[in-house]
Amino acid sequence: MQNSKYLVANERDAKWGLTVSTVGYDDVGESEHYPTKGHADGYYFDMDKGRELNEYQMLYLLEGDGFFRSHITGEKSIKAGDIFLLFPGVWHSYGPRKHSVWKSYWIGFKGRNMDDRVHGGFLSPEKPIYRVGFSAEIVELYEKALRAAQEEAAYSQQLLAGIVNHLIGTMYALERNIVLNKNQTHVEMISRARLRIREALESDLTIQQLAEDMGVSYSNFRKLFKEHTGLSPALYQQDLRLQRAKELLSTTKFSIKEIAYRLNFDSPDYFSSKFRMKTGMKPSDFREQNS
Repeated sequence: MQNSKYLVANERDAKWGLTVSTVGYDDVGESEHYPTKGHADGYYFDMDKGRELNEYQMLYLLEGDGFFRSHITGEKSIKAGDIFLLFPGVWHSYGPRKHSVWKSYWIGFKGRNMDDRVHGGFLSPEKPIYRVGFSAEIVELYEKALRAAQEEAAYSQQLLAGIVNHLIGTMYALERNIVLNKNQTHVEMISRARLRIREALESDLTIQQLAEDMGVSYSNFRKLFKEHTGLSPALYQQDLRLQRAKELLSTTKFSIKEIAYRLNFDSPDYFSSKFRMKTGMKPSDFREQNS
């Protein structure tokens, strides 16, 4: 059984940053042929010969046991709970193993939103498979995309682009958290460290001291902290202090000099420089605008 829809997008849709070309669902039994018939020109393929696309696709395998291969990765096994990405211009093939069912969702899309993620190193043809497990949220997003595609109401491309962005973000975050949470000791340590930094914004707590209190080397602590938060601990601490500075500027009569030293910046000038880099405004201008 197949449920699919192919869509068109205009030049204005493309300016949104992402357009969707196809959405679908496959439910293939053990003895049925795959790929199923009914695909539009350019999408149907022979598993032995493979294909190249001029778009991205994101496929989520709900049930089954299969393979994925590309000229970059070679052959990889895929199983229920895996998402795999197809990249434009990259030869690939995929499908169920012999005597396996195949239940999957797919969505195809293109645009600079996705190009930017690839160029930024977040997504890559070298790592096309994401092992996220079963996710009711991901299923609901695909179902929402199918409904939007079938209805094809006005501005459905913008709605579908939002769903794709939500899918990619959910996929990425799910897998990263699965990987990071394998070491619960590290998770708990970083959670404690973040709380300690928040509680000590107006103290002279250093990151070196915090690492020592956590019982790890500074270099190892910095590496783990950045893996979990995306920021170095020093930058995390500085950003929180700048957030606190905005509160103090808005709600108190402390001078800028007092705020700088209260939050342990090296000098008022250094504080003002970092504040302006973060907010685009001098502390005095921010106070005037928000008091």
